[in-house]
Amino acid sequence: MSGVIVTNPPKAELKDVDALAGFGVATVSEAMGRTGLLGTSIRPVQQGVRVAGTAVTVLSRPGDNLMIHAAVEQCGEADILVVTTISPCTDGLFGELFATALQQRGARGVVLNTGIRDTQELRDMGFAAWSRAVSSRGTVKATGGSVNVPIAIDGQVVRPGDVILADDDGVVVVPRERARGTVAKAEAREAKEAATRAAFLDGQLGLDRYGLRETLVRLGVTYKSYDEYVREEAQP
Repeated sequence: MSGVIVTNPPKAELKDVDALAGFGVATVSEAMGRTGLLGTSIRPVQQGVRVAGTAVTVLSRPGDNLMIHAAVEQCGEADILVVTTISPCTDGLFGELFATALQQRGARGVVLNTGIRDTQELRDMGFAAWSRAVSSRGTVKATGGSVNVPIAIDGQVVRPGDVILADDDGVVVVPRERARGTVAKAEAREAKEAATRAAFLDGQLGLDRYGLRETLVRLGVTYKSYDEYVREEAQP
C-alpha cells in the first residue's frame, strides 16, 4: 500500500472552530440538518469533555500505526487527529506516548475508528480521545498509508481542515466551508431551545407548544379512561 502525506491543507477559521466548541454535538448536527455524525460506535474515553478542532486525517492498514507517527508531524495548534483503517480494526493503535507528542504540538484530541489504549493515562494527562474500541493489543510500523486525504467513518466523509466537534454524545464533522454558517444556525437553535426550556419550566407541555395534539388526532390516537380501556380489551 503506497500513500501520500499532504502538507498545509486549507482549514476552517480558528474563530469559527472555537465558536462551535460552545455548542453540543447534537445541536450542531441538528443545525446542519441532522448530518455530520460519525456514528454511535465512536465513544469517549473520558466524561464531561468537549473539544473542537481542525481535522488531520490518517488512513492506515489495520494493526499498523506507522502513518500516525507521520501524521504527528503534520499536527499543530487546534488540530484533532482523525484515524481510520482500510478495513475494520480494533487494535490499540494509539496510546499515551502519541498523546504526549500531540499535546506538545498543541493538538486538542484524537478520534479513532480503531482501538485505543492507555486510557487512564490519557485521562490523567487531560488529553481528549474518542475511539471505536479499547484494546491493549499492540501494532507494527511496517506499511504505508496516507495523511491529510479525505477519509470515511461510518459513511461520513472527513476532509483535512474540516471542523471536528466531540463531546459525551459522540462526534460530528462540519465541512470547513460551512463552519461560519453553522455557528449562526447553532446560535439560532440554542435561542429557540432556551425559549422552549423557559416555557416548560412555566408548566407548558410539548403537546401544546409543538401543536402535537392535532397530530395525535390525525394519526387516530385516542384518549380513554382506564376503566374504558379494560372494558374494551375484555370484550371478545
